[in-house]
Amino acid sequence: MPASGVSAAAIAARLSAVGLPTRVEEHARFTSVEAEVPESLSAEAWTEVLAALAEADRFGLLASCLNGRTLRAVVDKPVPTTGDVGGPSHQR
Repeated sequence: MPASGVSAAAIAARLSAVGLPTRVEEHARFTSVEAEVPESLSAEAWTEVLAALAEADRFGLLASCLNGRTLRAVVDKPVPTTGDVGGPSHQR
């Protein structure tokens, strides 16, 4: 599992420990964690949620009257490095 997957799994585990059901998805450039947030989340739980989200590269909360509240945390995958940084058209 790539490092981003390990970090995302750790975030998901912390959110699950607070009682939030989570989903982890691998994408080409990042790994995401989504969790549904109930209306009745305690202040202590929010403290732990925010601490878990601080481990992500970026995060957000989507709230709507139709779908409730969904947290999303994203952990970026490292960009591969190559010896040919300038590309084929780069002239020296």
